[in-house]
Amino acid sequence: MNFEGFPKMARLSREIIVTEKIDGTNAQVCIGVNGEFFVGSRTRWITPEDDNFGFAKWAYENKDQLLKLGPGRHFGEWWGRGIQRRYGLDDRRFSLFNTTRWGSPEDRPRCCDVVPVLYRGEFSEDAILGTLDQLREYGSFAAEGFMNPEGVVVFHVAAGICFKKTIHKDELPKALAGEAS
Repeated sequence: MNFEGFPKMARLSREIIVTEKIDGTNAQVCIGVNGEFFVGSRTRWITPEDDNFGFAKWAYENKDQLLKLGPGRHFGEWWGRGIQRRYGLDDRRFSLFNTTRWGSPEDRPRCCDVVPVLYRGEFSEDAILGTLDQLREYGSFAAEGFMNPEGVVVFHVAAGICFKKTIHKDELPKALAGEAS
């Protein structure tokens, strides 16, 4: 039997990035080193003929722009008109999750947004709860004026892990809370 060591543990008191959790549908653009172009949902590859809320159709229409993301998997949320909370929008948007890489509008394609960063600093439960209070009081930062945001995603930088915390029914399992994503 091969020896398997216990994995190294990240320290909790390290940097976290708290972003607004947008309630849409998970999407990805995958670009190969030779420019291959794939589009996916959370669970499968999609095409304009076998789509997920029109994301593949949109991605292929914006392929030249999206190729500027470069090789790799680029995950984000496809959201807006007709998808989950809808956010009172007449259009649909693709917001990338990697705020460190795509936080500056100059660094990303014009057709892409990025999820709003609400806090960046050392891990603090008070900071996380404070961002939820901000969302309750001011509404969505992704869609100004929308007063029913879903919650936050906490990315622990050292561990490379995301956690979500919702405003409503966070104590319930996803199936019982009625969450869509």
